Amino acid sequence: MRPRVLAVLGPTASGKSALGLALAERYGGEIINCDSTAVYLGFDIGTDKVPVEARRGIPHHLIDIAEPTEVYTAARFAHDAEAAIRDIHARGRLPILVGGTGFYYRALTRGLFPGPGADDELRARLDASAERHGVERLHRMLLRVDAVSAARIMPRDRKRLVRALEVYFTTGQPLTEHFARTTSSIHDCEVIALALRLPAAETAARVARRVDDQFARGIVDEVRGLLARGVPASARPFGGLVYRQVMEMLRGVRDEAATRALIVQENRRYARRQLIWFRKEPNLIWIDGAGEREDVQVRVGAMNEARDVGEMSRGTPADGTGI
Repeated sequence: MRPRVLAVLGPTASGKSALGLALAERYGGEIINCDSTAVYLGFDIGTDKVPVEARRGIPHHLIDIAEPTEVYTAARFAHDAEAAIRDIHARGRLPILVGGTGFYYRALTRGLFPGPGADDELRARLDASAERHGVERLHRMLLRVDAVSAARIMPRDRKRLVRALEVYFTTGQPLTEHFARTTSSIHDCEVIALALRLPAAETAARVARRVDDQFARGIVDEVRGLLARGVPASARPFGGLVYRQVMEMLRGVRDEAATRALIVQENRRYARRQLIWFRKEPNLIWIDGAGEREDVQVRVGAMNEARDVGEMSRGTPADGTGI
């Protein structure tokens, strides 16, 4: 059999971490983070990192591996995740990717093309357009030429919008076409990907509770502490959800009540974009229900056992590593 990799994917607040931990305990697994902000040191509450004391002794990889001033790319993630997977397999354990950054998952499992070099003149023109008309104009432009990339890139993520447009105007082809011709660095592995999904109303309620919890745990103090330690306001992780809105609150853009409401709203929108992204990924196994639910965990376990029985019936021995 090919060595297995399990992935637990899905939108924000769907219980991915809980399901990942349950599967790791049951099948001798180790967690590999697949969230683009959780790689950064010090950005804990807004990314909902599982605290060390709640990890049940299960190793977690690719968390807190980058300084806030670094630019951690999807290409670097694919390289680091492959190395972690090889190491975990070498120790006879099951790698379990857990997260909601679809671009990272795709970079690892479908490959990532290196892309053309930077075109400083084109970038300057795109940046100037964003300054004059708003960064949303870049998003609308990308929507016309590469709707798939526009669906995964947030409307105010100028850096990624500029890069996607730069690739299109430089090569005459959208990023998505380039991605389709790339090869995964773990093509020799069998990737079993589970994707959680919840009704929109349940997602909204869970997001609202999570935001309340983040403020109760001290997200505002976390941001103040990062700034006090010298992390510049321009650091990339400050542009992520939760952190961007808290930074605006500290600058007086809006009060706390309005900030909480905005974070909930933006998270709900982000969850919808994540679902759109994952629906385009091939071979995902969709699981209806939150990852913390016992019936969901039992259902996934039953799928694993049925899969191994099927393999044995075909004369392929089960390897004991679970799903």
